[in-house]
Amino acid sequence: MSQRKNPNECIPQGFLFAAEEGGLRTHGSGPDVALIYTVAPARVAALFTANRVKAAPILVSQDHLRGSLRTARAIVVNAGNANCATGESGIRAARQCATETARLLKIRPNQVLLASTGVIGVPLNASVITRILPSLARQLHPEGYVAASRAILTTDTRPKVAARSLLISGRRITILGMAKGAGMIYPRMATMLGFIFTDAAVEPPFLRAATRRMGELSFNRISVDGDTSTNDTVFVLANGMAGNKPIQEKSPAGKKFLEVLTAVAQELAIEMVRDGEGARKLAEIRVEGTVTEKQADAIARSIALSSLVKTALAGADPNWGRILAAAGNAGVAFDPHHVDIYLNRTLVCKNGVATHFSEPTLQRQLRAKEVLIRVIFKQGRAQTRFWTCDFTEEYIRINASYRT
Repeated sequence: MSQRKNPNECIPQGFLFAAEEGGLRTHGSGPDVALIYTVAPARVAALFTANRVKAAPILVSQDHLRGSLRTARAIVVNAGNANCATGESGIRAARQCATETARLLKIRPNQVLLASTGVIGVPLNASVITRILPSLARQLHPEGYVAASRAILTTDTRPKVAARSLLISGRRITILGMAKGAGMIYPRMATMLGFIFTDAAVEPPFLRAATRRMGELSFNRISVDGDTSTNDTVFVLANGMAGNKPIQEKSPAGKKFLEVLTAVAQELAIEMVRDGEGARKLAEIRVEGTVTEKQADAIARSIALSSLVKTALAGADPNWGRILAAAGNAGVAFDPHHVDIYLNRTLVCKNGVATHFSEPTLQRQLRAKEVLIRVIFKQGRAQTRFWTCDFTEEYIRINASYRT
């Protein structure tokens, strides 16, 4: 059985972290460049944005993963500048950061991965990063993850870190994850960045398959505002230093590993929604009783992306008609006369029509920080979960002045 851990008690063997301030942020101060290093080569699985506009660090990282046969030793991350829509100069800046990191750590450049977040369309001055890399290399330490988790933030109000441990064949395996994201969040693989580290030995094909499934059940089930970033990146690194027999897909260990990996990712994903720009409430959407999971997912997404549903959440308005309308706009065939809707535990719609409930009582309940929306169809046994947040005037204020 896995255990949820204080990250300080669950740092995977061989991973070191450091962060410093380079002055890249438009607003505020604090660390904005992080260096992550594994003392043993790590197998890598990656998820990247589905946006056709992809930032330079993604393009360079994809090239490096091909050249290194999906292994890596280091990641360089910066906030404050997305290094996207910056042309060939952006590619050169990303490669320059990788080359200097490789020189300092005595590794190959294609063993360095890159990730950036921040303003799109502003040229990145690579020297801002490269001049502090020597200091970062000297500071590398297991507990440096705390500073690194802060260095990747943009409009986030707090870091997102999650950790678990589990026993596999008598070996203690640890998984540590960190993520950032509060706006431009609608991953479809997400401005989200996610980094997950484990000292487990994992067969490469299974690591890739597990990462894809993990993404489907976590980062791809969240939305703050329906916008998919140009920089969304998730890296999963497994360096094998726990000394276990490599985990294979069709094995009890493989099932256990996937469950724990997904639990870490879901915790990070939910925290991103909870910290959504201007958000006051976390909403979990459960769609049940469809024929296929794909249908349930489409309906949940439609509800989560509805501005009318999200503003009703902000106002604690039990306007279930907006939920039903959003479900009907998902492109999934169903009979509206066979749909039930619950807000928290209150049945507000039965067989497609209103039920009797105390609106003042439900309004008070909907003022809570967490809300559950259940939409039940009567067609099959498939189900899904999706997470979103309310939509408030604060979101508009933050994004109206993001660059200025």
